[in-house]
Amino acid sequence: MTYTQTGRIIKMTGGLYTVRLDPCKSLSENPLAGHTVDCRARGNFRHEHTTPLVGDLVSVQYDNTSYSAEGNEIIPNADGTGIMIAEILPRRNSLIRPPLANVDVMLVVVAAASPDPDIPTLDKLLTILEFNRIEPVLVIGKSELKPKRAAKLAALYEGIGYRTFILSCYTGEGMEAFSGFAHTELKNKITAVAGASGAGKSTLLNTVFPGLDLVTGDISEKIGRGKNTTRHTELFDLPDGGGYIADTAGFSLLDFERFDFFTLEDLPHTLREFAPYLGKCRYTDCTHINDEECAILNAVQTGAIPRTRHEAYKELYAILKEKKKYK
Repeated sequence: MTYTQTGRIIKMTGGLYTVRLDPCKSLSENPLAGHTVDCRARGNFRHEHTTPLVGDLVSVQYDNTSYSAEGNEIIPNADGTGIMIAEILPRRNSLIRPPLANVDVMLVVVAAASPDPDIPTLDKLLTILEFNRIEPVLVIGKSELKPKRAAKLAALYEGIGYRTFILSCYTGEGMEAFSGFAHTELKNKITAVAGASGAGKSTLLNTVFPGLDLVTGDISEKIGRGKNTTRHTELFDLPDGGGYIADTAGFSLLDFERFDFFTLEDLPHTLREFAPYLGKCRYTDCTHINDEECAILNAVQTGAIPRTRHEAYKELYAILKEKKKYK
């Protein structure tokens, strides 16, 4: 007998997927309902140029050979034999790298120092999140090392409209406020974490959610960057229940070269501070680079739009203008 059950992919290692199947009222109708199973994906996804991602809601098929029974306990095959992802259900969003789908919130962790913040890379990430309608929350860590820099960064991004926290796991500054936010506003959501290696992502999560027990890494004195401690993509249960959090391997694995998912025309809409001025330029095809009577450039001149953000826009504009079409 063949069974079909929906569930969510919570881990991906190579070609093996771990899926948490949804519960159902009758186990006789779906013996593996509510179980977490390892399985593979049907080969037709490859022909359709589609890949299941962590965070995906999927339909899983299996049969009576896919599990064993010991008394009243149902045990899925440990190697996933006979269990197959048959369908990927509609996604809210997806990221190329790290491979994640249906993300609600991204905690963007930036260190005030050690390593120094990479602002151009941060701005690139924010445009990707905006396009995918993933809510960015900026966390400026290690504030004890460069408190003035931390305050300046916070002022810049708070002024744009991003929720921002300044904190230090060492002194405890800001930890109570961030912990309160994390334990209440991340419930029932998929939250991802991104940041340069060594910025303190895992340390932050372990401090706020001790039960996660994520591996942390040290900073390399030679290059001033940390070693990636996250080797695969995985969703962890929030200790409070009702949500997931994903740790990713840092900015270096976010796909900044292949902007397949948005175009040059989309770019102005990915910088939220541009919104009040779009459509108010003299020319409808204004590039917002050096055009006459450009509302965006006027806002930069008056300080309404930070100059650093316009510089980020120009850099991304140049990349997207020259990008090749990938298939």
